[in-house]
Amino acid sequence: MTARSVDGGKARHFAARFLFMCAGYYDYDEGYRPEFPGENDFKGQIIHPQHWPEELDYTGKKVVVIGSGATAVTIVPVMAQQAADVTMLQRSPTYMVSRPARDPFANRLRKLLPEKLAYAITRWKNINNQRFTYWYARRNPAKLGEKLVDMARQELPNTVDVEKHFVPKYGPWEQRLCLVPDSDIFKAISSGKAKVVTDHIDHFTKTGIQLKSGEHLDADIIVTATGLNLVTMGKIAMSIDGAPINFGEHFNYKGVMYNDIPNLASVFGYINASWTLKTDIVADYVCRLLWKMDDKNVKVATPHLDDLNMPQLPFVTDFSSGYFARSLNKLPKNGDRHPWRVLQNYAAEKKILSEDPVDDGVMVFSNPTVAQRDEVAETLLAAE
Repeated sequence: MTARSVDGGKARHFAARFLFMCAGYYDYDEGYRPEFPGENDFKGQIIHPQHWPEELDYTGKKVVVIGSGATAVTIVPVMAQQAADVTMLQRSPTYMVSRPARDPFANRLRKLLPEKLAYAITRWKNINNQRFTYWYARRNPAKLGEKLVDMARQELPNTVDVEKHFVPKYGPWEQRLCLVPDSDIFKAISSGKAKVVTDHIDHFTKTGIQLKSGEHLDADIIVTATGLNLVTMGKIAMSIDGAPINFGEHFNYKGVMYNDIPNLASVFGYINASWTLKTDIVADYVCRLLWKMDDKNVKVATPHLDDLNMPQLPFVTDFSSGYFARSLNKLPKNGDRHPWRVLQNYAAEKKILSEDPVDDGVMVFSNPTVAQRDEVAETLLAAE
């Protein structure tokens, strides 16, 4: 395979036998930005967090942050420290849970145990807490949802309508939970420096946002924390033998590779746990695969799918976040059986990727033919 980049105006070509993509899944050029009626009439600043101006001064300003996801929840308490007032405008609530920014359990262990052992125990504790929370959310969504709302209620003053502003219409982990470090957004609301409004936008005005309820939100600055766009492979155009690859037409293989695409692996982390958990075991698997290729003295490894009529399932099921829902057609498919399923289960995938045989009867090991080697050589010569 070859890759082409532009460096200082000059084209550069790279050749490799194996490509390991670690580009993430966000579009770093453009976030999700819906058009709002009348936004050209607004006389203040409209900012998307993905393109935050370094010189922005919001001291003493009235700020409206549109959104209720992790970005909005992070921005609101920080801006509330200097702005005159900050309003988080949301169409619907999100589950929020407060946790200490510094883990007291980990800090105590570090005083009692060697650093490496304390880290291992803390990591084990956090992994299993995440697994239990997700498991419980799937089996008792109503109970967990009630508990999360009660936790938020205890953080807020009685003047806040918790039922309206903090009770989502979906179950826990149907979308991501918003982690609130050290209760910062709850503290900002309690202090009166920030507030939450649950409503729908009718249109922008010269001085703010007119809501469908009839209320008007005055604003000097509007932050559109409206979400992100997903992409595959860092938006790199890929092809095999000149034919473009549409990853939406391929199945995942063990959550790492793709059916009938040779020598290509990628990292895509968990939606229900830390991204780095998946990164670790994917990297482990790629190393094991490369070692197996060396052992067999082969240059090509291709996960081969025999049953092209296997049912096509979404990349992620039971997860309704907008950035996934908008991009499912671009993402690889899940099958209905192993190894063509992404499990979203660290314990199960750790065994599969770190322990199960690499040579599993699905992975096809081969060497390029003489004609294929000649074709690659010609391509490289033409690129020079």
